Amino acid sequence: MIIIAESGSTKTNWLTEDKQLFETIGFNPLFHTPDSIYHEMLKHDELHGKRHQFTKVFFYGASCSSPERNKIISDAMGKFFDKAEVIQVDHDLKAAAIATYTGSTGIACILGTGSNSCLYDGKDIYEEVPSLGYALGDEGSGAWFGKKLLSLYLYKELPQATTDLMRDKYGLHKELIFENVYKKPYPNVYLASFAKIMTESHDVAFMEGIAKEGFNEFFKHHVCCYQNYVQYPVHFVGSIAFFYKDVLQRVAMDYSCQLGIVDRNPVYRLLEWHLKSA
Repeated sequence: MIIIAESGSTKTNWLTEDKQLFETIGFNPLFHTPDSIYHEMLKHDELHGKRHQFTKVFFYGASCSSPERNKIISDAMGKFFDKAEVIQVDHDLKAAAIATYTGSTGIACILGTGSNSCLYDGKDIYEEVPSLGYALGDEGSGAWFGKKLLSLYLYKELPQATTDLMRDKYGLHKELIFENVYKKPYPNVYLASFAKIMTESHDVAFMEGIAKEGFNEFFKHHVCCYQNYVQYPVHFVGSIAFFYKDVLQRVAMDYSCQLGIVDRNPVYRLLEWHLKSA
């Protein structure tokens, strides 16, 4: 039986051949070891109980872009899925490309915890500029929006309703934020966790303005970098793109681009592709 994993830095969606969906934390080879991944997966009782059923494991993940990094993931998968005959680890960008391919060349983009893009013609992936991660890039991602909101909060530049929300619901203050960003592991996940404030806040116009700013930055760096980019549909996967599809549509129009597929959870399309390929 096949199981597909689509992993960002925050969470991993696991989908079995018979359409059972499981969720674990995200596994990123920049931050995890084979042992830490294996022991984290042991905590998931349902997945643990079924692990001997799977003979083929296809894992697509953030930062899985080199043999060295991929080996971290594959070693953990091989230990956990000990009956698997095939274990394949690949980049989450490839997952986005496959999941949004409609038969013609397009630009496939990720807007989740992080952000990235590529041009895909159904055979080859072309990545014009690299993803710089949450510290230097990730424009339009959950981490980018979280960082923006936290900095505005500390600078006291947010509308009052949003300020009250962040203080009263999340108990935020400078020392807590600094500890999580500068001292604790996985600061990108911490930052991205605050992107949901954009949908929780009653300051709708202000949040749409922030969303537009982030998406503009994304298009400028990660869409306009492709030659003749206006000729191609621009597809997106990830929760950020899904929840702010209307703003994304307006920004795409500003760049004379056609917005294509917007899929919050591409793991279902990935499974369909693997079943057809098999």
